[in-house]
Amino acid sequence: MPGSPVPGRPVRDSGGHEQSTEAPASPGSLPPAPASALACSTRAPGLRGAGETLAFVESPVQLLNVLEWSYADARRAAPEQAGSDGGDRATGDLAASPHLGTVTVVVLSPNDPMTRGQLRRMAELARDEGFTVRWEDARGGAAAPFQTIGALTPALRRARRIVIGDPFSRYVQLLLTLTGARDLVVVDDGTATMEFVSQLARGERLVRWHRTGRGRGARDAVFAPVSAVARRRLTPREGRRTVEVFSSMPVEPPAGVTVTANDFAWTRARFGPPALTRGADLVGTSLAETGVVDLDRYIDAVRSLARTHGATRYFAHRREGTDKLKRLSEAAGLEIVRPDLPLELIARRGPIGRTVLSFPSTVVHTLPLALAGTEVKVAVCDIDPAWLTDTASPRAHGFLSGVTGTARDVHRLPSVPVAAP
Repeated sequence: MPGSPVPGRPVRDSGGHEQSTEAPASPGSLPPAPASALACSTRAPGLRGAGETLAFVESPVQLLNVLEWSYADARRAAPEQAGSDGGDRATGDLAASPHLGTVTVVVLSPNDPMTRGQLRRMAELARDEGFTVRWEDARGGAAAPFQTIGALTPALRRARRIVIGDPFSRYVQLLLTLTGARDLVVVDDGTATMEFVSQLARGERLVRWHRTGRGRGARDAVFAPVSAVARRRLTPREGRRTVEVFSSMPVEPPAGVTVTANDFAWTRARFGPPALTRGADLVGTSLAETGVVDLDRYIDAVRSLARTHGATRYFAHRREGTDKLKRLSEAAGLEIVRPDLPLELIARRGPIGRTVLSFPSTVVHTLPLALAGTEVKVAVCDIDPAWLTDTASPRAHGFLSGVTGTARDVHRLPSVPVAAP
C-alpha cells in the first residue's frame, strides 16, 4: 500500500504488513473487514440481553477490558467451570461463559479513523468470542447523538447492569442519566482510571487530568448539571446501587466502591506466549497531542532512548499523526508500526522485543501483566519537568510521576537529556 513516510522505512501494521500512514478519509476507506466484523457493525433492531448488561465503549482498550471483565466475572459466577479441567479458565474461551448471552457491547464509535480501525478489529474479536456487538456511528453528524440516544434509551431503562470504559466521556455521562441500573462497572480506560477514582473519593467534578483547569467554557457550564448527575450515578448507595472498578491500576477506592484486579487472565489464556526478538521496542504516547509535552523534546527523547537501548521499532499510539511519525522515523531511524489491536494483545501474540521501552502511560502497568511468565522486560523513562509545555496542567508532572512510581515489575530509567526547543 502507498504512503510510507520515509523512503525505505515503511509504516507497518502489527502483522508486519506495509500500510499507509495517511488516515482514511472516512470509515468506508478503511481496509475491508471480514464478514464477521461487518456483521457485528450492523445495527440490530433490538438488543439481545438488554435487560441484563449493557457495556458502552469508545476505544479499543475499553473493549479489551470489557472482555477481561467478562472473563473474570464468569469465573466468579461459575467457579466450577474455571478449574484446571479444560474449562474457560484454561482455554480463555469466553464463549463457554454461561451468562455471556446477557452482555451486549455498544460501540460508540469516534470519528478518528485509526481508532475506528482498531475498534472494528476488536469488535470482530468480541463477536468471535460470542458477544453481541452493536456498532453506533454516534458522532456521524449533528443528528447522530440524538438518534443514538433515542435508540438506546429503552435498553438503558431495562438494563440491570451498566459497564462503561470512560466516566469522563460526556456521551457516557449523558447515557448514565437515563438509566436506573442497580449495578455499575467501570473498566480501565488507561491511567485516567486513577484520576477518576481519586476525584470520586474527593467528591470533585470529573475532569481529565491533562485539562488545564483555567476556567470552564460555555459548553462545560451547560453540561455541568449532566456531569453532576452522572457522578451521583457513579457513587454507590447501600441497598440501591453498587459500583465496581475493574482495573489493573493501583487505586484506592472510596467507601462502598469495589475494586477488582484486572490481571489480563483472558489475554494470557487466549494468546501467546510470544516469540521474542533480539532488539528493543519503543511504545509511543499521545503526551504531545494532549499538549502536555513539547513535541521537539519528545522527539529528542525518543531518539536518545532508541540509540541508548538499540530500539528498532516504534509502536505508534493511535492518536499520533503522520507528520509526527515521519519526524520520529527520520530522527531516530525507527520502523514505525501502527498496531491494529491494543498493544497488550500485540505484545502477547508477538513477536515482541526482549525490552519494551515506554514513557509514563497505561502500558507500564498493563504490559507486565499481559507478558507475565515471559522474559520481556518493561522499562519506563521518567518525564523531565523541562519537557512540559507552558499550557500543561499544573497536575501533569505529579500525575505522570505517580503513574511511574506506582508501576510494578518495571525497570525505571532516568529522564534522558534533550536539547531545549
